[in-house]
Amino acid sequence: MKKRALISVSKKDGVVEFAKGLAGLGYEIISTGGTAKAIKAAGVKVIGISSITGFPECLDGRVKTLHPAVHAGLLARRDCPEHMEQLDKLNINTIDIVAVNLYPFKETIMKPDVTMEDAIENIDIGGPTMLRSAAKNFRDVTVVVDPADYAEVIARLKAGTLDEQYRFGLMYKVFTHTAVYDAMISDYMRRKLNIEYPPQMALAFEKAQDLRYGENPHQSAAFYREPLPVPNSIAYAKQLHGKELSYNNINDANGALELLKEFDEPAAVAVKHANPCGVGLGKTISEAYKAAYDCDPMSIFGGIVALNREVDAATAEQMSKIFLEIIIAPSFTDEAMKILTVKPNVRILTLDTIGVKEDGGRDMKKVAGGLLVQGKDLTTFDPADVKVVTKRAPTDAEMQQLAFAYKVVKHTKSNAIVAAKDFCSIGVGAGQTNRVWATQQAIEHAGERIKGAVIASDAFFPFNDCVELCAKAGITAIIQPGGSIRDQDSIDKCDEHGIAMIFVGQRHFRH
Repeated sequence: MKKRALISVSKKDGVVEFAKGLAGLGYEIISTGGTAKAIKAAGVKVIGISSITGFPECLDGRVKTLHPAVHAGLLARRDCPEHMEQLDKLNINTIDIVAVNLYPFKETIMKPDVTMEDAIENIDIGGPTMLRSAAKNFRDVTVVVDPADYAEVIARLKAGTLDEQYRFGLMYKVFTHTAVYDAMISDYMRRKLNIEYPPQMALAFEKAQDLRYGENPHQSAAFYREPLPVPNSIAYAKQLHGKELSYNNINDANGALELLKEFDEPAAVAVKHANPCGVGLGKTISEAYKAAYDCDPMSIFGGIVALNREVDAATAEQMSKIFLEIIIAPSFTDEAMKILTVKPNVRILTLDTIGVKEDGGRDMKKVAGGLLVQGKDLTTFDPADVKVVTKRAPTDAEMQQLAFAYKVVKHTKSNAIVAAKDFCSIGVGAGQTNRVWATQQAIEHAGERIKGAVIASDAFFPFNDCVELCAKAGITAIIQPGGSIRDQDSIDKCDEHGIAMIFVGQRHFRH
């Protein structure tokens, strides 16, 4: 039988050179639509798909290759005499090479004005079917879904090294590619139907980069991102300077960006080991950074800093005085870049969507044998809806500090306590196994600044011991969810010491 290759691609990159290479090796080229035109224009002889099927392309190109003459030629096992006899009786030629890439569904749904009709029209049917047929018969058929493989396929054909193991690798690429393609379609439909937790879930991710290692040097790692850009996501930040991002860098930077979304005013967030170690607001970004730094000058060393305004020279001068792993901001002035890039290892990233808030989304956590999925914690409290439970209500100034502290504690690992003053997180108690230790830690970190401060707790106080610690430290106001069967004990203890306390009715566990 004649050596034949079927080429039908949406992305035309490199396809003409590939077709020329195959033609030079004696392959007849079968093609469709725009691909056939491009190959013909380059002077390569092309057999139209209708000449193979004996049937015209129809329904606006929806039906071209869905025909036994195509799929029998792909699926016939060359080592099976019965298959080859049937092809001979049916006058069907084998197809030995398939190069297909699919309708641009991803690019289509990324358009801001895309309609459901446009999206559906860009769901490829014939392409995945050909790919799967060819891939199933990989021992006899070479299937190429990635244009980056064109050159190697030609080289191996010339060298006689297009062996079964290599074709098996191409088969793997095909089934991964079509699985991701279908997962994107499924997720698009899920969103349209507002189905939050479907009975089955297919996820699509693309590798962004290999990482040197994971949390520790003995663990391998890679970073994958969702195919569709997510606003305010570390996955789509642009690195301007410094070493490659590490596993821990990416995780911590993500936490910093999530917390930064809480603020509209100039804000700086410092994160260390997935917990905020300093958060500050200011009239300028320089003031905000200084407030964040002053919270814990020791812990911020080697940390990640995220800012929601352009970094200027004044801010860069402050940051250059210590070692920071990452600085991420919407932009940097030329003067700031000159100051910061003196240090070769600091990673400088830009993300022009910093501060963009989400209106939905899901959090996922892998566990052995399963996946936990939940809606993102996007809520915060409305000061007008809080419940004052003590005899003394917070002053307006205290209420502002309480609101600030509660935004920070929401992004701190439980058990979590955050002490705040002057729109600065002066003490953070994070990840403790009981709330007393978290309170002690926050008070200790704050030092002398704790007097006159406020605190926020991510969950209720089960006993009044935390309030007792706050009273001894000179804390004037507390914000917490409430909901303990012993709430009254804490309320009474606050009244005893003149502390104002409010309940917001909603906890913010973070594990």
